[in-house]
Amino acid sequence: GFIFQVTSFQGVAVRSLSTSSPHDHPEHGRLVYKGNLAKTVLGVKFFSYSTSIFNLFMMPYIMLKSGIGVESLLVQAAFYGLIGVFTFVTPVTLHILTKGYVIRLYYKDEVDTYTAITYNAILAEKATVFHQKDVKIPDITKMFTTFYAKTKSMLVNPTLFPNPQDYNHLMGYDKSSFFKFEELEEVKEAD
Repeated sequence: GFIFQVTSFQGVAVRSLSTSSPHDHPEHGRLVYKGNLAKTVLGVKFFSYSTSIFNLFMMPYIMLKSGIGVESLLVQAAFYGLIGVFTFVTPVTLHILTKGYVIRLYYKDEVDTYTAITYNAILAEKATVFHQKDVKIPDITKMFTTFYAKTKSMLVNPTLFPNPQDYNHLMGYDKSSFFKFEELEEVKEAD
């Protein structure tokens, strides 16, 4: 176990010293978006999980020291309910709210596919590959959803796309019959 950990840390160090960015993944395509709350989301989820684990380990000790175990059934139910909310409901709720937060988004021009990197329930990065035609925009604005990739909700901040055309293509705005960027340029040139 110990030798594996040391080699894995060396691998991380070697990767970070190389000239390429740690987010370069040629197999996914070019990086078109990077979420600025990735570390915050990871930190909040990690804190929530660690407090839940702490609660689970401390519960028997608290019950033993406080004598709650011999009190009435009502007091026990209230105590377990309160601890249960903080131990299980909070991390589950946090995961549901943040599971679609896109940390990074890659695009492959030649096949018109995107790879969205999100965090899964165990805080590991998860890659979701989808085609531009799989993107559906919700009919009504939703708080934690910018678009759906097939059936999975995704959350991005449009202002964080270095190239606005990448966002327009992702959302399908460049295919809209009402407004085309090229037509706007032609009108400007005519004036």
